[in-house]
Amino acid sequence: MSEIILISDSACDLPESLIHQHHIKIVPFYVSFDQETYYKEILDLPISKFYEVMRKDKIFPKTSLPSINDYMEVFTPLAKKGQSIICVCLSSHFSGSYNAAVNARELILENYPDTQIAIINSLNATAGEGLLVQEIAHMIANGLPFDTIIDTAHKLRDSARIFFFVESLDYLEHGGRIGKAAALLGTMLNVKPLIYLKDGLLFPNGKVRGIKKALVKTLEATQEYVGEHARDYHYLIAHADNIEYASVLHQELSTFLNVNVPDKFAFIGTTIGVNTGPDVGGICVIKKYQTLLDE
Repeated sequence: MSEIILISDSACDLPESLIHQHHIKIVPFYVSFDQETYYKEILDLPISKFYEVMRKDKIFPKTSLPSINDYMEVFTPLAKKGQSIICVCLSSHFSGSYNAAVNARELILENYPDTQIAIINSLNATAGEGLLVQEIAHMIANGLPFDTIIDTAHKLRDSARIFFFVESLDYLEHGGRIGKAAALLGTMLNVKPLIYLKDGLLFPNGKVRGIKKALVKTLEATQEYVGEHARDYHYLIAHADNIEYASVLHQELSTFLNVNVPDKFAFIGTTIGVNTGPDVGGICVIKKYQTLLDE
């Protein structure tokens, strides 16, 4: 069996240590503050700098998806070596990254028809996508067959959820990504909209006054979802340049569910950050792949 190489677009927001640990190749999105000069996420523009500019200049940046050529540059050397490829992309409801990767796959197969290459629409974003990538990495490391990994990955993505709150809906509304969470528009001062992501779409989950209640409601929504099966899930805390929120969610979730929650947080990158703005806090969950192998 050929070696399987795992690829993701940069919207997965996995901590750098996990990317290196699992040898994941990242295809970056682009971001611009003036719609003229575009920077590669992380490579050209650190995430902390991105939020610094957003806070200072009160602007709505724009992102651009990886091109077909960006994916080709990563896929081609692997196909030449006869390696198998699994590529995970941001939800197609949010971006054309998945379609770009699919088109790149077709070009690869024209030149290297024997290449095993699967493109997975994560139907997720930020650390929800990242958790799916991580579970695929675990399956690769444990020697599961290519087809089993792909089948299980599709089941896994259906179990993924993100429960989060935002300071304001302005960024989601401006970016056109608000979806059914539009029901929360018109909030009053200091009211935090609560949102969850399921199957690649955003849904309203209520609104509360003040950050303490927002944190509690985010924890409660997570507990309600996992129910009595909390140990069947992996968790990852995500934040948009507010380590304080992330630390509280981490500490409380560990106690709340009596589960192990990694202390490495997902720093929400530019791809999602342009749509949420700074100071977002959230909990991302996905089932452990082992719980789905017998289904």
